[in-house]
Amino acid sequence: MPSAADRPATVPAAARRLALVVPMKDEAAGLPALGVALAALRQELADLVALEFVFVDDGSTDDTWSLLHDQFGTWPDVQFVRHRTNQGIAASIATGLQATDAEWAASIDADLSYDPRELRTMLAQREGADLVTASPYHPSGGVAGVPRWRLALSRTLSLAYRCLLRAPIHTWTSCFRLYRRAAVVDLPLATPGFLGTAELLVRVLRRGGRVREHPCVLGVRRFGQSKMKIVRTILGHLRLLAAVALRRVK
Repeated sequence: MPSAADRPATVPAAARRLALVVPMKDEAAGLPALGVALAALRQELADLVALEFVFVDDGSTDDTWSLLHDQFGTWPDVQFVRHRTNQGIAASIATGLQATDAEWAASIDADLSYDPRELRTMLAQREGADLVTASPYHPSGGVAGVPRWRLALSRTLSLAYRCLLRAPIHTWTSCFRLYRRAAVVDLPLATPGFLGTAELLVRVLRRGGRVREHPCVLGVRRFGQSKMKIVRTILGHLRLLAAVALRRVK
């Protein structure tokens, strides 16, 4: 791990470290835009945290792995981790959390479907919390460019989780989150893909964790194609909801 002297001079010496985990699968086309956004984010948060990055390549079949090094290889406080085969986004986030020892970590979609600058407001909500999640389905949140049928499906599934867990949470599958690392790093995950983001939230709540929502806007991905398989994801949620109802997820 690079020393404090290797970090940008704009970061206060007493600033707390924040590891930003960026899972990706075949994201070569979007890396230039991601680089611009993350460089701006580092400066945006310089007065709050010393930002470090953990890029997790989840079995990409394009040039993501080599281009990652070209794009970010000279940055300070960067780690590159690679899954030789695709394991899923929840597994990639878990790998990223294992790769850092920072007290706080965040994860964000590589496709910039969320504005990374929202992290500043999320950081302001971390006191007393174990997890802060971006929440486009919150009454004060929103979506842009998402088909109505998919929005209705997401809201219906979120309502089912909310009722079963009796938790006032509106978004259960966001990948844009802020974590107290000790509260989540050792949680088991039976579902490593998109579904695992919901499973993680269920396990945090079932173990008495404190979760807060940050209303924000979810947009369409700017580059590449979605990796989510709709029918498989729906069936997976139904199985997970059944397991939650039977208290098999703890």
